[in-house]
Amino acid sequence: MNLKRQIFEGEGVSLDFKKTITSCEKIAKTMVSFANNVGGRLLIGVLDDGTIKGVKAEDEERYMITKAAHFFTRPALEPVFEEVYFDDKLVLIVDIPESGEKPHYSLAEDGKWWVYIRIKDKSVLASKVVVDVLKRSADDKGVLIEYSSKEKALLEHLEKEERITVKEFCTLLNIGRRRAQRILVDLVLSGILRVHTTEKEEFYTAS
Repeated sequence: MNLKRQIFEGEGVSLDFKKTITSCEKIAKTMVSFANNVGGRLLIGVLDDGTIKGVKAEDEERYMITKAAHFFTRPALEPVFEEVYFDDKLVLIVDIPESGEKPHYSLAEDGKWWVYIRIKDKSVLASKVVVDVLKRSADDKGVLIEYSSKEKALLEHLEKEERITVKEFCTLLNIGRRRAQRILVDLVLSGILRVHTTEKEEFYTAS
């Protein structure tokens, strides 16, 4: 593994730097976002700008991460640890594999459990549609699409406008948000639609 090259590439969808672990809630949120995506790696002892400071209390960092993985996430996660020395400084590497038990929830400081996904270098709260997609994509059952006038109207709209939000879909068909979300989940799972999540908005396009 070329640690220096990874650090040079910077934080992203599957890489996060931490100087130290100060909060089980915060690190659980990051680990959950990795597990709900394609997996990811934490480099402990590295600043946000890529400066390697090293880990001072390695046992304490391991304890915090393991505690967060076991008690602040559900289903619990099993991080994989590795130690690498760089210029006599210890960097603790923590790998979080992609999970087969999605979605994973993390316990927030407000005492509630939330689902997070990874968007670029941020852990972002998942929408209800994304949570439902994660839940149902873990099932072995296929998706039976009821191709009604509603689905047809949506796809015709996307041919002209290219993208649509849940709110716009509700307005387009004059239906409730819950009904709209169910239709969108089915179409995403069937591969007809693609969901795009950013820090500011979520929208859908034809695949």
